[in-house]
Amino acid sequence: MDQFKGKTAFVTGGASGIGLALCRAFGRRGMNVAMADVEAAACAEAVEDLRREGVRAIGMACDVSDREVLAEAAARAFSEFGKVHILCNNAGVSRAGPIEGIATSDWDWVIVVNLKGLIHGLQIFLPHMKAHGEQGHIVNTASMNGVVGAPLAGPYCATKFATVGISEVLAAELEGSPIGVSVLCPSWVKTRMLDNGRNRPARFGGPISLDMDGSNAERNRRYAQALESGLDPTYVAQLVCDAIEARRLYVFTHADRSADVARRFDRMMEGFQALAAAPAEQPRQRTARSER
Repeated sequence: MDQFKGKTAFVTGGASGIGLALCRAFGRRGMNVAMADVEAAACAEAVEDLRREGVRAIGMACDVSDREVLAEAAARAFSEFGKVHILCNNAGVSRAGPIEGIATSDWDWVIVVNLKGLIHGLQIFLPHMKAHGEQGHIVNTASMNGVVGAPLAGPYCATKFATVGISEVLAAELEGSPIGVSVLCPSWVKTRMLDNGRNRPARFGGPISLDMDGSNAERNRRYAQALESGLDPTYVAQLVCDAIEARRLYVFTHADRSADVARRFDRMMEGFQALAAAPAEQPRQRTARSER
């Protein structure tokens, strides 16, 4: 996609962090911006800030886990701006702890927001983007934890690995079309992601603050320090815009994390190399008759 001006972007999780930086970056390139966020007050404030900067923007309180609510937000964007050209499936949450100790309700919450929310966005917007036939782009926010696993992050890693996989499938399906695909895999960025429990709905246990999460206190302390020294979201948004222009699939933020990816693939290759020591012939499969 080589033209931004006059086009429209729809960004979920757009009221803070990377989402807000994306909204600002698109607005400064002359785009209309439709912002959706689960925090209604923060969304309204962010939209007013964009408008003061001269951006034509609207905002909708929206929980992406609710397909009908997201569809209503999409309908408003279509009504206001006519066409959406860039979709950023950016909303995301996480819960920490050992896999066997994380509550089923928290697994459900992370999966329904990070994975089902992504699916909802694609199924609502992609037919619209195909129908209008103009250049477009889809940006799915994953994480370095969608490429390299991390302890105590089971639900988050599971959904972000899925985001990477879906993005690769989508890019292959859209090859040769006017619609490009990028998957954003950030490492440490200055956001409020660590405190996302503030938005956990009542049906999944209600809001939870960091000081209530005593079992993960040491992990949370380390994460808070890493986030505090992380990248400015504005820089990440610039990387995303560059990837959209280049129609580049992967968007990474920290060059030093390539070593982690290399180690992961080295472990994969060990599995292939082990085949050299495997028997030259596959064991002959027994038939049901021979087993009797």
